[in-house]
Amino acid sequence: MIKTIVFFYMNSTWQHFRHQLQTRAIHQNPAYPPTLLCRRLHSLYFNLFHFSPFVFQTIFFSLIKKKKEIRVFFKILKNMEKIRRPSHAGSWYTDNPKKLEEELEGWLSATGLTKSPDVRGVIAPHAGYSYSGRAAAYAFGNIDPTNITRVFLLGPSHHHYTPKCALSTATVYETPIGDLPIDLEVIEELKATGKFELMDLQVDEAEHSMEMHLPYLAKIFEGHPVKVVPILVGSLHTNNEAMYGRLLAKYVDDPTNFFSVSSDFCHWGSRFQYTHYDKKCGPIHKSIEALDRMGMDIIETGNADAFKQYLSEYDNTICGRHPISVFLHMSRNCSTKIKIKFLRYEQSTQCKTMRDSSVSYASAAAKVDA
Repeated sequence: MIKTIVFFYMNSTWQHFRHQLQTRAIHQNPAYPPTLLCRRLHSLYFNLFHFSPFVFQTIFFSLIKKKKEIRVFFKILKNMEKIRRPSHAGSWYTDNPKKLEEELEGWLSATGLTKSPDVRGVIAPHAGYSYSGRAAAYAFGNIDPTNITRVFLLGPSHHHYTPKCALSTATVYETPIGDLPIDLEVIEELKATGKFELMDLQVDEAEHSMEMHLPYLAKIFEGHPVKVVPILVGSLHTNNEAMYGRLLAKYVDDPTNFFSVSSDFCHWGSRFQYTHYDKKCGPIHKSIEALDRMGMDIIETGNADAFKQYLSEYDNTICGRHPISVFLHMSRNCSTKIKIKFLRYEQSTQCKTMRDSSVSYASAAAKVDA
């Protein structure tokens, strides 16, 4: 009976996990021998459970001998399978692993960048790869993965309102080309501050700002043990941007940490309810570029207050304004001197009339300034 219950429990997530199993025996035979069933369960979850097969088997059989405690076993399984699916794969970017690898390799190779261990963070776009994939390569192509063991992801919230920052409740972020485990120890450390909310998987999977960085990170860190710390940055008041910057600043001083800040730049057009146009710049797309580059120049100074003033004056629709501001405050409050430099700027289309629309993409590297 217990074996049957466990089978149906596992079968409910079978479509999601079956590629991780080396055999379909459980799916084919619900009466799979319990010892082998235990091995299959461990094979499925060993990356999350962090127990040896012997310890896992001991727990498994000790629980099923006490049927009243089987609920505990289910609770363990439930906690282990908090996996964030690549929900935008197949639409915003290809879900074909081979094709995705080829695209990323092509874009990265085309940058001609040299990887540097001094690069400690990037600002990169998060639009569909057909629009921003090439531009993003100019950020991620700078990363030397050799000594990095942890990546903090800071992305804006497009669908879920929160006046705070929120932490992922997932344990693994999946991509078509490799999975990125969450650093649960750091998540618990940040939770203990009392300053963060938690986002459930539904909110996590609906948001694209951090997901669009994941395939690049999986590619760059292929073969290197790295964990991620996803932080959804909400609609923060200026004081809270500074507070989170101070709270996270200590992580900048650890050279094994890296920071991936997600943002697109100007969203221009009536559909974005933003049509700022300085005719002195010439065509509309040149006006947009001048406005974006003004903001990029300010970001390069590292002055969070000046960036806030710029946003207040021009209201440029930079969707990652809050993650960028938090990162600027982090740089201000850490002991390590960080210099931000933008390396690429593109627009989805060149606007020529007021009926047009476009989104801008800018990529930057944050480097230790000796």
